Amino acid sequence: MKPNFHQPLITEMYTADPSAHVFEGKIYIYPSHDLDHDEPSNDNGDQYKMEDYHVFSMDDAESPAVDHGEALHVRDVPWASRQMWAPDAAYKDGRYFLFFPARDHEGVFRIGVASSESPAGPFRAEPQPIPGSFSIDPAVFVDDDGRSYMYFGGLWGGQLEKWQSGEFEAERTDGPAPDQPALGPRVAELTDDLLAFREPAAEISIVDEAGNPILAGDEERRYFEGPWMHKHNGWYYFSYSTGTTHKLVYGVSRNPQGPFTYKGVILNPVIGWTTHHSIVEFDGKWYLFYHDSSMSEGVNHKRCVKFAELHYNEDGTIRTVL
Repeated sequence: MKPNFHQPLITEMYTADPSAHVFEGKIYIYPSHDLDHDEPSNDNGDQYKMEDYHVFSMDDAESPAVDHGEALHVRDVPWASRQMWAPDAAYKDGRYFLFFPARDHEGVFRIGVASSESPAGPFRAEPQPIPGSFSIDPAVFVDDDGRSYMYFGGLWGGQLEKWQSGEFEAERTDGPAPDQPALGPRVAELTDDLLAFREPAAEISIVDEAGNPILAGDEERRYFEGPWMHKHNGWYYFSYSTGTTHKLVYGVSRNPQGPFTYKGVILNPVIGWTTHHSIVEFDGKWYLFYHDSSMSEGVNHKRCVKFAELHYNEDGTIRTVL
């Protein structure tokens, strides 16, 4: 039996933004859960009404994805009001952690954390969001030395433009001019218990081969949303979505906090608007988990999780998957 690459892993519901990890000898997938509705879409992301998370697991790359049921719902998060968007998970010191963005009761996106004794949940949320957190798309990377980092941030509906001054500016929608350095994602080292930032989040620099910042007008390469970090042969690989040009791309660094030198495209545009992913090693092979809107024939808030094998070239660059 061959792995069912590029086919929907989950067909009983719409899922997106898959965060894949190897826990307890299995592949665990933490996606968002798209609600099935027919309201219009807009650039603010109001069509993405997700309100809960399900956890899925695969025994191996040839196995079906098993639904472990509802792991967390917005009603069980005291500080959150709506839009439980793309999550991530991590393990440390005998506990599993689920990190998630949601709008607070003032409509501002914050990042919360919940924990469980099982990778499948259910997860119990902390009563408040992580102090100093904002925007969307948390991705947590636990390094070989035990230090943990959260990467996050998304443009447009993700509100990153509204934080350029260091404070939330509700009416602000403008970003840098096209000939200026693009807005970067954020990174913060986490405390040992993974419940707080060790210091205020810092902006990540993404540069070209000459060391020049990627510009805001360079929509083929600039950061939009969906960060992910993985490590391979001593290099840190920071990958992300370009948003408007619908690609997954990446840069590399010797430092988990960057700067990252842009290297190329992991995944070309798929059916639908958004592209959000994770990269995981299992049983000596690397896999890319991503989503598209093929199951709904292109409706961008009715998405489905897929995966494929990922390959490295001899020089350490990633071979484009599609």
